[in-house]
Amino acid sequence: MSCPHAAGIATLLKAAHRDWSSAAIRSAMMTTAEVFDNENGRIIDMTTGVAGTPLDFGAGHINPNKAIDPGLVYDIEIQDYINYLCGLNYTSKQIRTITGMRQFNCDSATLDLNYPSFIILLNNTNTTGTTFQRELTNVAEVISVYRAVVRAPSGMKAVVQPATITFAGKYSKAKFQLTVEIDVGVGSIPESDYFGNYGFLSWYEVNGKHQVTSPIVSAFAP
Repeated sequence: MSCPHAAGIATLLKAAHRDWSSAAIRSAMMTTAEVFDNENGRIIDMTTGVAGTPLDFGAGHINPNKAIDPGLVYDIEIQDYINYLCGLNYTSKQIRTITGMRQFNCDSATLDLNYPSFIILLNNTNTTGTTFQRELTNVAEVISVYRAVVRAPSGMKAVVQPATITFAGKYSKAKFQLTVEIDVGVGSIPESDYFGNYGFLSWYEVNGKHQVTSPIVSAFAP
């Protein structure tokens, strides 16, 4: 979808949920997006004529009706962005310029932003592993239980801990870890022929309607 479409949907979500942050709105649009077309087939990459991947369509086609009631969101606060900038080794001057803040600290610097997708950048070894830390926020009105389901292709192993999370009520939060290991068989697959592999992590509400899905993508670093 083009930027004007996405911006318009974001505006509608903000009107419905005035207390949501920009990150929460983005998360709602991404985690409820559709990866199938209107004939229930895979979204096609028009340049190749074959089924696209998250490297082509991102999180998928936005579904506004689902995004307005996502169940859970991956929220991000100001300090989270600062921690990420610190992890990227931005200078104090650069961080002040970006944030407009004169006082801040980098005590919790990290390269792991609470973003609703996951990417593993591969190197020249056969297997690489990455552990992601994420936090989910319940934006539904009720107490709920969610169970993690990973759809991973051959060569990708993904484990979620904990695999079941209980939320006490609206705006309650819970953290989890996703550990992903990739084996691309570099000995038989040249980097130039490996454009990435992908799977999905979905949180399903037990006895409920919500499904919160994020893409997991692997690709060689440029």
